Amino acid sequence: MVKSIFSAWNKLSLVKRIIIGLIVGIILSFLAPEKLSFITIFGTLFVSALKAAAPVLVLFLVASAIAQHKTGQKTNLKTVICLYIIGTLTAGIIAVLASFAFPVTIALSKGVEAADITPPSGIAEVFQTLLGNIVSNPIASIADANYIGVLAWAVILGVALRHSADSTKKVISDVADALTTIIRWIIQFAPLGVMGLVFSSIAESGVESLISYGKLILVLVGCMLVVAFITNPLIVFLAAHRNPYPLVLKCIKDSGITAFFTRSSAANIPVNMQLCEELKLDKDTYSISIPLGATINMAGAAVTISVLTLAAAHTLGIQVDLPSAILLCFMSALGACGTSGVAGGSILLIPMAAALFGIPADIAAQIVGVGFIVGVIQDSCETALNSSTDAVLTATAEYRRMWKESKKA
Repeated sequence: MVKSIFSAWNKLSLVKRIIIGLIVGIILSFLAPEKLSFITIFGTLFVSALKAAAPVLVLFLVASAIAQHKTGQKTNLKTVICLYIIGTLTAGIIAVLASFAFPVTIALSKGVEAADITPPSGIAEVFQTLLGNIVSNPIASIADANYIGVLAWAVILGVALRHSADSTKKVISDVADALTTIIRWIIQFAPLGVMGLVFSSIAESGVESLISYGKLILVLVGCMLVVAFITNPLIVFLAAHRNPYPLVLKCIKDSGITAFFTRSSAANIPVNMQLCEELKLDKDTYSISIPLGATINMAGAAVTISVLTLAAAHTLGIQVDLPSAILLCFMSALGACGTSGVAGGSILLIPMAAALFGIPADIAAQIVGVGFIVGVIQDSCETALNSSTDAVLTATAEYRRMWKESKKA
């Protein structure tokens, strides 16, 4: 009986198993949140395992790809990076426009606690932190999940290994493959992890806390949906001159859904690598662009920073002029990349962006507190957008190259 149930469970797709875990977590959180509090350990262990393995995976994947790259071998990395920048900046613009079209105010007096964090004081500090993360000790970068530092050391290590023996390169490649397998094993436990995470979120915050910020969540998620289903397809169409929706929908289904539940772009790297292989993309490009995208391609983060910052401005009745709005678009795009290795992610940058409009630090800190409350939904959608966009834009660069070659022929 047990064996047959286990066999039937394994036959289900990972997404279906995750949805079951999600439903079970919601039901248990309403039935007996106090008696079943031990369930939260599943979520804690799952997230900890992903955080532990993902930085090491990025290090070896990028180092291996660069070490094995042959001189003169063409890749689409320049195009991919340009598309990453365009996509992130466009997401910030969409968020600003949506915030003006659907202004959100937040009732800060209703028990919202100021977040216990030290936000950056300005854009100069963001860049200083970014540069500091780049030259951080490699072991410390891995331990702290400082992906900017991990990426920098991976590039340096890969370049240094370019002229090493083939046997050495093979070892690095084998380690990267082994780590990819480990991440896939961990993701198989996603149903249990999601059950624990959902149970913990509802038991601690309650559904009421999310409902009270319903309009804010709708604007955040709405902007991300616009980017996923309108902006990204438009970029694909303009760059590659083909129907974008088969690619976009496949990336959302195969990458975005998994990332939504794991809430980790770095942990979703093996999923994206497999997706790129299925799409028959150039391995020399995607083996670097996918880990790179998990670090700097942050369209979802740009949306979060812009929407929550302007929500603070609307709450205080501050009139935001056009130059300030444009500056916010660029700041959210640059900041989203610069804070990827900092604890708190995109939400941590909100006080710095809020300083553009003279918003007091204590109010900005309360907005960050709101960010953590809605993060149950916001962070999942943000990660899904970020991760699926990595695959979409990597494929777009490849399709653009094919289109240009066909024109020459």
